[in-house]
Amino acid sequence: MTINTGKTFACDICGCGVSSYYNGILPDFKQRILGFRYRFNSLKTHVGVGGIESYLTTTESYRTTEFWGGWNIGKRFRLMTSIPYSFNERQNQGNITRKEGIGDISIAGYYCVFKQETTVLNSNYFTQSLWVGVGIKLPTGEYNPAEKQGSSQNSNLFQLGTGSVDYMTNLMYDLRLQDAGLNINASYKMNGSNSHNYQYGNKLSTSSQIYYKVRPIHNLSLAPNAGIIYEKADGDFNNGFNVDISGGKVVLGTIGLEVTYNKISIGGSWQKPLSQNLANGFVKTDNRLMVHISFSF
Repeated sequence: MTINTGKTFACDICGCGVSSYYNGILPDFKQRILGFRYRFNSLKTHVGVGGIESYLTTTESYRTTEFWGGWNIGKRFRLMTSIPYSFNERQNQGNITRKEGIGDISIAGYYCVFKQETTVLNSNYFTQSLWVGVGIKLPTGEYNPAEKQGSSQNSNLFQLGTGSVDYMTNLMYDLRLQDAGLNINASYKMNGSNSHNYQYGNKLSTSSQIYYKVRPIHNLSLAPNAGIIYEKADGDFNNGFNVDISGGKVVLGTIGLEVTYNKISIGGSWQKPLSQNLANGFVKTDNRLMVHISFSF
C-alpha cells in the first residue's frame, strides 16, 4: 500500500510557503516514519494582461525544507505532523528582499475507513484503502502586516505564515492491482482570521496519479508516476472587505519517481502548470519541484 498525506498549510494559492503542498506517493510504514522534504516554487506578481511583464513585475521564490513524521496507532489510526522552515526571496529591478524562518506547524489525525487485500483475475494481488482525516495548522510562522499595506494592488503572499489558526479535512484513497496503482487525494483547508484582521481564502487541493512498481532486485522498488493536480482558493478578506488580488485556481501536470530500498525511501516530482487564473491574472506561478527522503521504523 502507498499513502499520500495531502496537507495544505499556508496562505493563498501560491507564496507564503503555500506552493502546492502536494506530497507525492509516499511509502507505506507499519508503525513510524520520519522524513525531510525540499520544495521549490516561484511566481511573478504585477503581471499585465496576457502575461506581459513590466518594471512593476516582481519575481518571488519560495524554498522550503520540511521535517515531517507519521505514527500508526493500531490498524485504524494515524497521526501526521509537519514542521516547515522557509527561505523566501523577492526580486524587482535588481533589488532583492529575503526572509527566512519557521513556517506554520501542522498536526493531523487519520482514520482508516477500510483496507481490503485479496486476489482477483487469475490470482493477481489487489488492494485498496480509504483514509479520512482532520487537522489543525498553528500560527507559528511570522506574519508581517506591512507586506499587505492595505493596497488592493499588492498581493499578500510574501509571508512565512498566515498568523491564523486554520483547520483541514483530508481524504486519501489508494487502489493497486498487482504492480499498477491509482492514488487519489483531496483536502480542504478552512482559514481563520489573524490578529491583524486578515483572512486568507479557504483552499481546495486535489491530486490524482497513476503509478507502476518495478522491482529490479530484492528489497528495491521503483515507482514512476504521473498525474494531475488541481488547486482552488477563495478570495481573501482584509478587515472584512474582499481582496481583489487574491484567490484563483491552477491545474498542474506532475511526473515523479519513488525509490524504496528496505526501510529507506527517496523520491521527487516535477510539476508544470497547464492552466491558471490566479488573483485575476495578477499572479503567475511557474514550475514546481519537490524531493524527499524518509525512514520507516
